[in-house]
Amino acid sequence: MASGERPLNEVNFLTVAEVAAVMRVSKMTVYRLVHSGEMPAIRVGRSFRVPEQAVHD
Repeated sequence: MASGERPLNEVNFLTVAEVAAVMRVSKMTVYRLVHSGEMPAIRVGRSFRVPEQAVHD
């Protein structure tokens, strides 16, 4: 594990809607950031989850 990384069981994940609310942008903007690679995310079924720390960074 690289320095600064936390085990997955300690990482809080947010939905796209939650990320949009925190960043005060539209959900479409969050999807663009995820698809462009500017914001890390994992795919869970058909939806994305974004690590909470990535939103704050």
